[in-house]
Formats: sequence, C-alpha cells, structure tokens
Amino acid sequence: MLLQNRTAIVHGGSGAVGSAVARAYAREGAEVHLTGRTRNTLENVAHRIRDDGGIAHFAVLDAVDRDAVEQHAAAVADQSGHLDVCFNATFNDDVQGTPLVDMQVGDVMQPVAKAVTSSYTVATAAARHMVKRGTGVILVMAGGREAIPNLGGSHVAWAALAGLCRQFAAELGPQGVRVAWLLSPGSRNRTSQIRTPRVCCCHVARVMPMSRTLPSSPRPTGPRR
Repeated sequence: MLLQNRTAIVHGGSGAVGSAVARAYAREGAEVHLTGRTRNTLENVAHRIRDDGGIAHFAVLDAVDRDAVEQHAAAVADQSGHLDVCFNATFNDDVQGTPLVDMQVGDVMQPVAKAVTSSYTVATAAARHMVKRGTGVILVMAGGREAIPNLGGSHVAWAALAGLCRQFAAELGPQGVRVAWLLSPGSRNRTSQIRTPRVCCCHVARVMPMSRTLPSSPRPTGPRR
C-alpha cells in the first residue's frame, strides 16, 4: 500500500473531492482524520471508510478557525505519533456566473480571502509537527491555469494559492516538508471524477520523503513551475 502507516488530515473531508481523497488514502493504508463543518456528512464518510476496512476519525471545525485547527493537528500528532499528510479541499465560497465588471468587490474577494486563510491556517498547523520529524506533505486543492469567463474571484483565488504554496515550499522544503497544489480544470463526467482520488494518492506517494532524516545539505524543494 502506498500510504501504509501514514497519518493524513483531510480538511473539507465531507465534500465531493475531500471525501473521495480520504477514501483513497484509507484504501492505501493511511489513518485518515476528516474535518468539516457538517457533522452528519463527516460521519457518513467516516462510516463508509470503516465499512471498507479503513481507519477514519472526524472532527467538526472550520478551517479558518486557527485555534481549532491548531488544536486538532496537535491532537492528531499526539494520538498517532506523527502527521504525514495534510490535504485542504475546503470550499472557497465562490460567487460565480457574473462578469467581473458587474460584481461587487466583496463578492470577488470572498473566495480569495477564504482560500488563502484556510490554506495558510491548515498548512501552518500541520507544518509545526512535520518539521519536527523532517518529513511530510502539504497539499492544496486549486483550479486550472486557464481563466474562464464568469468565474468571479475563483481564478484569482487559485493564483493566490499558487503563490502561497510556493512561499511555503521555499521555507519548508529545506526542512523536509513538501508543499504542492493540485490543478483541476473541473470534471465534466463521472469517469474523470473517479480518477481524481487515485491521482491524488499517487501524487502523495511520489512526493512523500521516505526518510525521516534530512540530507546533510538540503536543497529547497516544492512544486515545479
């Protein structure tokens, strides 16, 4: 299994992407910790993972609540002894369907603020525990590279996430923690949606440092342009 004996936190674990990624992580051997704002949906995802033979826990919290996220990450690290993967698939409260020239500033900036705040909050909380062991992977769900009309502030938010992840990668890479964002142009059919969790799982396996020790002369690592 790709993620045997690994511990993963999936923020936004009750959503379409987060739940699919969490189930894929569990199938590959990871102990999965789900977070989100709705207890019923989180509980359903956790039950489904357990029914399939996986290990899942869940906690109700808001990813922009820094104290709650910090406490949760600390509890997971204490319980498992390590924190290996942090995946952010939270919803950015996008307002779409209207040309930018007709939108209010607040509606455009809403997903930008939400995306950056939640990703910053969950990444810093996880990184504090990962750097202690010199290993770990932080992943952020973003959008595609190409702009599409009437997406509001969504593409702006994705661009901001790319910059945030590059900054994290520059600072955390020398300490053994990889940071990357996943590009997704969206799914037009069910087949492409089914492929998503496998892609995410394989991506973690490729970028996950297998050694707990840092090389003598670490080089900054992170997402390739």
